[in-house]
Amino acid sequence: MRSRAHSRPPMSLAERVRAVFAADGLLSHAADHFTPREAQTDMALAVAQTVEAGGVLVVEAGTGVGKTFSYLVPALLSGERVLVSTATKTLQDQLFGRDLPRLVQALGISVRTALLKGRSSYLCLHRMQTARQNDAAIDRAAGRALGKIEQWAQATRTGDLAELPGLDERSPLIPLVTSTRENCLGAQCPQFRACHVNLARRDALAADLVVVNHHLFFADLAVRESGMAELLPTVRVAIFDEAHQLNETGVQFLGRQLGTGQLLDFARDILATGMQAARGLVDWPTAANGLERAAQDLRMAVGRQAPGARMRWSDAVPDGADPSAWEVGLATIQQALDVALAGLDMVSELAPDFGRLHERGTALSARLQMFAQPSRIGQVRWVDVGAQLRLVESPLDIADTMRTRLLALPADGTAADPAPPGAEPEGREGEGADGGRPRAWIFTSATLGDDPALRWFTEPCGLDGSAQVLRVGSPFDYERQAALYVPDWLPRPADPGHAVALARLCGDAAARLGGRTLVLTTTLRALRTIGEALSQRFGASRELEILVQGEWPKRRLMERFREGGGDGRPGCVLVASASFWEGVDVPGDALQLVVLDKLPFPPPNDPLVEARAQRLEQEGRSPFKDYFVPEAAVALQQGAGRLIRRETDRGVLVVGDTRLTTMSYGKRLLRALPPMRRLSSDAEFHEALDALTTPSTTDPYWP
Repeated sequence: MRSRAHSRPPMSLAERVRAVFAADGLLSHAADHFTPREAQTDMALAVAQTVEAGGVLVVEAGTGVGKTFSYLVPALLSGERVLVSTATKTLQDQLFGRDLPRLVQALGISVRTALLKGRSSYLCLHRMQTARQNDAAIDRAAGRALGKIEQWAQATRTGDLAELPGLDERSPLIPLVTSTRENCLGAQCPQFRACHVNLARRDALAADLVVVNHHLFFADLAVRESGMAELLPTVRVAIFDEAHQLNETGVQFLGRQLGTGQLLDFARDILATGMQAARGLVDWPTAANGLERAAQDLRMAVGRQAPGARMRWSDAVPDGADPSAWEVGLATIQQALDVALAGLDMVSELAPDFGRLHERGTALSARLQMFAQPSRIGQVRWVDVGAQLRLVESPLDIADTMRTRLLALPADGTAADPAPPGAEPEGREGEGADGGRPRAWIFTSATLGDDPALRWFTEPCGLDGSAQVLRVGSPFDYERQAALYVPDWLPRPADPGHAVALARLCGDAAARLGGRTLVLTTTLRALRTIGEALSQRFGASRELEILVQGEWPKRRLMERFREGGGDGRPGCVLVASASFWEGVDVPGDALQLVVLDKLPFPPPNDPLVEARAQRLEQEGRSPFKDYFVPEAAVALQQGAGRLIRRETDRGVLVVGDTRLTTMSYGKRLLRALPPMRRLSSDAEFHEALDALTTPSTTDPYWP
């Protein structure tokens, strides 16, 4: 009788993933102080199952779960072509430069990875040369910075400006040495073969796993220019980290925009190129100056507005703008563009730059004419006001785009033309026409909503009803690691004295802690008031160093804040707003007190917020319950999430808004926060702060 050979069937992806996350698994060699976490393993198994079967998975993974490894491990082990998109270029660099290499080494696999960013991240060799030829327009400091870039350009392989130490991300030199879709010469560029953007795209197309960011992803959906149009159809697994930013990022790019800054850049490039390649053939200074004046006149037409204001624009003219001045401003810009285009027509054959400038001017003219017409149905229009103006028309969310252009993308490795708006996708979502395995779409973040279905995220992203939803909680012991205090004596947020009173509380608390304090505000006005009050209080004594957003670049602020006090340096208080509510990671004793000035409700007079609220009303729903409160809950979670970043962290969260404890909706917002122990008086608050400065803070049973 013949003996039957017994062979073990190959392990499934889920089984291999489970083995990696075991106590003695491969991951224990990749992560410092690794310990198995049930939540991390649960998420990884859910990702593995979705990768194998296809479909849509939405995962809310609380702070500390380790979601990055939870999606990277199954992605890398699957052998599939993978796209990972995250929120910022900083997170991209961290993922690509730190997490991926460690995992690839620990898993012992051979995989080709690539990093792909937008044009503005890469040095343009042609524009760098052009900037040097036009160095009369560059001041001495910018000239020295250009010299450093030129020296670095000889050694860099990637051309990624993030590699260049000391380059301020706000430097006015960056637009002069990087390209845009409008001013890129394409195949006609003399540096085309050495182009860093093209090399990055070629690397991405040849890679097994590509790391991009949300801005790049949606910019390509809008203009099909970044290389994603070729890349995405070849990818079977798409993972979006920090997915809570997807909707707002997508809305920025899926709409249409025209900025006076674009017009000024166009005028500057006309002058520089014209004077270099066709001096005397056209009156370039007159053409450029006319466009600059027209752009400045349009800015003057809106009068004095608060920086960062959004002006409603439901009729022919934005609310608050002088109708006559606005209409004349648009007409004057059109005339100036016509003059510039006529000049470019005369010299279009002399250099490739002139042809691209003509295309760019024609596109600006078409966009200007669009904004002179009524807004499209289903869109909202407004004007962003700053040093420049930005005219914006956008959809209310990305739901239609997600359903018709992403989830409907064939899974057979072929590109498909985008479905027209409102069209139903053929077949099942994400499945190819040949019936092959559907694509896997994974969306994850620490905060995706305050209800079990995560509707705050799934509805505007077009995923309601089609996604598997998983929520895995944080492994942190918040009851022992953190405390929450809502001072009942503070004035209401609408009271003019609120910010001053909160600044006094912050100063007293920071003095007890020796700094270690992050103050997050919901408005620039509160930022200025609190920052000035703390600077006046501690400026002379230098007892504490007060760091205020806007005074230094964000990177430098965070570096100084993480250094903290000691070695003769004072402790730090950082007062910030906007982007500092999320993505700020300061583990350890450098941050032990987070103060949120008030509940972060969306501004009700924002045109996009108004339009979303009106749509809910038309659907018979409550804008406050279904939009304002969920938005505040997610933002509150993000702000509170800055406090506890590791299992050993200890700290106190202060919410300077009594509505959290006195209004009925406050209970819902409190449930959205981690389960911290509650402090009920100033005495308990001070006791908790004092305990943070003693050696007992190393005891896991603090206080």
